[in-house]
Amino acid sequence: MIDRRLVQNFDWGLIGITSAISLLGIMTLYSAVTAGKSVPNEAIYLKQIVWYCVGFTAMICSFLFNYKALDRWAIALYCLIILLLLFVPLLGKYAGGSRRWLMVGPVSFQPSEFAKLAVIIVLARYYSRAASSKGLSFTGLFVPFLLCIAPFILIVLQPDLGTAMMIFLIAASMSLFVKIERKAFIYLVSAGAVTIPLVWFFLKNYQKQRILTFLNPDHDPLGAGYHIIQSKIAIGSGMISGKGFLKGTQSALSFLPEQHTDFIFSVLAEEWGFIGSLVLLLLFFMLVVWGLKITYGCRDTFGTILSFGITAMLSWEVIVNIGMAMGLMPVVGVTLPFVSYGGSSIVATMISIGILLNISMRRFLFK
Repeated sequence: MIDRRLVQNFDWGLIGITSAISLLGIMTLYSAVTAGKSVPNEAIYLKQIVWYCVGFTAMICSFLFNYKALDRWAIALYCLIILLLLFVPLLGKYAGGSRRWLMVGPVSFQPSEFAKLAVIIVLARYYSRAASSKGLSFTGLFVPFLLCIAPFILIVLQPDLGTAMMIFLIAASMSLFVKIERKAFIYLVSAGAVTIPLVWFFLKNYQKQRILTFLNPDHDPLGAGYHIIQSKIAIGSGMISGKGFLKGTQSALSFLPEQHTDFIFSVLAEEWGFIGSLVLLLLFFMLVVWGLKITYGCRDTFGTILSFGITAMLSWEVIVNIGMAMGLMPVVGVTLPFVSYGGSSIVATMISIGILLNISMRRFLFK
């Protein structure tokens, strides 16, 4: 039997914000795959609708149980994701120069999208026990490092540098949230300053090219710099109010690459201009603020760290994706939550929202 207090405390605000962004995402995706196309690729749009239905179902399932059970399931979920990531190079589907997807019958899914959530849950479990008012010591960060390095390496090998980078950013945000000792923080910054330049020698050629293109997009305007240049043109041409729904020329004439995934923000900016872009950014800002409100309203340590980790994940995905589209960050293939095409991304994000709803509904309960 459902506790009446859960119904009374249901977070309609979070549902409203999520639904508004989702609706805007569906409209933008429809335009990206149909506007100006002699043969509209409506299959992508219809698939996304199906994935939204699956995602909303998964979201409902995610708030029906008490989120504290995730504390007990954390290790098992983490091990399952690691196992799936190990299967990817052996049994995974090869597409677009990488092997990132596993097939279950006719359906493919991307384990790395769910790895982000698994890392958040397992880190929340560890930090809820290890965190103290003094902060984490350097040795106290060794276990989180091990928990993150395994999925990080497996995802980099796919190769998927963008998702691997997201795991690093999420883990770093959660670690800073629970507090790190000053001495340990100095050690980490120093180690990072020495290690990051060495990473260059381990990058693949196309990854190096993306970084060079980020620094100077005009050095290869018809090659590596093409994506960023066309994205900037699309965003700039939208000006204040945009060209109108289904009237974006950069996307309609297929000048904008990956317009339904990595650069879908450029499609929205061209059609709805600065005003439409500002509306989307305000909705994302409201989502992040709402997530932080749930974080600081939670009464147990595990739920607090878990909700912060999910909020950090959503924040970084928005920052990195829009930063890519505007040429402020290297192109690393990070999707825009609720907007970019991708079944695994939609389902994983909806599960994350379901967990936030779960925490929000139960923050007034004492057990």
